[in-house]
Amino acid sequence: MTGEADAAAAAMGPIDIRGIMAALPHRYPMLLVDRVVSLVRSESIHAVKAVSINESFFQGHFPGRPIMPGVLIVEAMAQAAGVLAVESLNLRGSGKLVYFMSIEGAKFRTPVEPGCLLDLHVEITQNRGRVCKFAGRALVNGNVCAETNFVAMITDPPAE
Repeated sequence: MTGEADAAAAAMGPIDIRGIMAALPHRYPMLLVDRVVSLVRSESIHAVKAVSINESFFQGHFPGRPIMPGVLIVEAMAQAAGVLAVESLNLRGSGKLVYFMSIEGAKFRTPVEPGCLLDLHVEITQNRGRVCKFAGRALVNGNVCAETNFVAMITDPPAE
């Protein structure tokens, strides 16, 4: 294959909610990725989360000035990374799980409010088979609202 053909084979998207739910075990209210705009296997993903006032966390964070909790923005980036890892390793439907191992350097720049479209950009910065390092950025209207580096591991689910 030529370089262009390799790139075309690695690129995919968009992926709708059914494809995301096939890649991740998360369900409402913890599923925080609504659509994948684009994905380049073993490299990067651009996913989105439509932030609605109907999200359960807005009832208490904060009444009168609702903002999306920073930890959930990081979780949304991690879920996007999970889709990237599952698709990169052709694990959709395998039952494998992607677990957080560490979060480093999380920074929160601006609040994310109801009505925003949260753009999630995640890149693989290091791949060691079942353990990957990622760099993530969350943006609203092109402005960075959060960023972090994190490590995740792909594994079998715990035995019942």
